[in-house]
Amino acid sequence: MPCDGLATCPGCILSSACPRGERTNIMKICQKCMDTPELYDWLYLGFMAMLPLVLHWFFIEWYTGKKSSSALFQHITALFECSAAAVVTLLVNDPVGELAIRSCRVQMLSDWYTMLYNPSPNYVDTLHCTQEAVFPLYTIVLIYYAFCLVFMMMLRPLLVKKIACGLGKTDRFKSIYAALYFFPILTVLQAVGGGLLYYAFPYIILVLSLVTLAVYMSASEIQSFKNLVAKKKRLVVLFSHWLLHAYGIISITRLDNLKQDLPLLALVPGPALFYLLTARFTEPNRILSEGGNGH
Repeated sequence: MPCDGLATCPGCILSSACPRGERTNIMKICQKCMDTPELYDWLYLGFMAMLPLVLHWFFIEWYTGKKSSSALFQHITALFECSAAAVVTLLVNDPVGELAIRSCRVQMLSDWYTMLYNPSPNYVDTLHCTQEAVFPLYTIVLIYYAFCLVFMMMLRPLLVKKIACGLGKTDRFKSIYAALYFFPILTVLQAVGGGLLYYAFPYIILVLSLVTLAVYMSASEIQSFKNLVAKKKRLVVLFSHWLLHAYGIISITRLDNLKQDLPLLALVPGPALFYLLTARFTEPNRILSEGGNGH
């Protein structure tokens, strides 16, 4: 029903914010969120879900990849942990027990930061009307991170203790210790910058995937197709980055126009091909030798 006074939040629910799962409509009345997430919303959630998995894989490889054959099992375990956390997160969110979610459509950046728009009707007292106007995109990520942490603490220590015998007692748990650091960081990142990430993540994916691919190929001294196919691991890394390139392109275009957007996926191999074709011209030893010869 409409508001009778000014000293209430939009929605007039006991002078407080709308309940979780609701937001105000154009009439300033609380209304239940019944929309289904758009493709871009799912891509955003996928990006936020990939962050802990990629960080898990990075630290597992960093601490155990070259020292122990257990790295593969830890990679698989990390994938299982994040996948199980994603499924459970969907099941516990509304509608409970279904692998689906209902949502409120994101209309503008301020929807993510309702705490910054608490009204002051008499310019003295502030009404705290903070609500999740982007339900459930804000809290579902935090819930997912919590389940990721729980599953990791339940499974990973037992696995590492059983199969990582080739590592010292300190080294074998370092990838787990790293997760205990990056999960709080990811939580704060979502809590503070969730709205900014929602609009910027496609470009973040593209930039980071391009930079990390160039760094990897340079560090691995890959300067030709022969070097690239010499090891299966290099191909896995390459195809993984290609998937990230495609993910970023799809997120930017949102596939609104398939005839126009799908051909852009042909650009995915471009950066790797450009690197391989130009790497020999920028090889430091070649440059130094040519400089010494006066060329």
